[in-house]
Amino acid sequence: MEIIFEGITLRPWLIEDAPALAKLANNKKIADNIRDSFPYPYSLKDARKWIRSVLPILPHCNFAILSGNEIVGNIGLVTKENIYRKNIEIGYCISEQYWGRGFATLGIKAITSYAFNNFGVIRVYAEVFSDNIGSRRALEKAGFIHEATLKNAIIKNDEIKDSCIYSVLKENFKYFLT
Repeated sequence: MEIIFEGITLRPWLIEDAPALAKLANNKKIADNIRDSFPYPYSLKDARKWIRSVLPILPHCNFAILSGNEIVGNIGLVTKENIYRKNIEIGYCISEQYWGRGFATLGIKAITSYAFNNFGVIRVYAEVFSDNIGSRRALEKAGFIHEATLKNAIIKNDEIKDSCIYSVLKENFKYFLT
């Protein structure tokens, strides 16, 4: 199962991708902008364990972002339950060598379309650290709006920070896959 969108491909992770994932993810700048459940340093063992954990999930929720045959990032969905069941959260990271080249924005557009088409949701959102300007811009370029800033909502590396919620409603989304 692949999602092809404006020059990128999203495809489920394969166990043979573990070295590429470990290389991408073993970056303190990435780890500093992700929840603490994401290990740093990020080892080949961590990559294999994570890929094995997501392989059986259907429909697929976690994808490698490829430009040509090169893995440039990771993007995924987190389904919600109970009163939040019509929402889905996205999370992503791009290999530092590909920052600023539009891959996050393209990945966000592609996975948001996939989420609306396959999960029966009406709202897709992301929560990003307020000082992660690149991620915030990528969401805005993908059509997400800044809904809220949650003051002193998170602690990362012993520093209290603000968190920003960005979302898009299905009725306002413009980038559906054909």
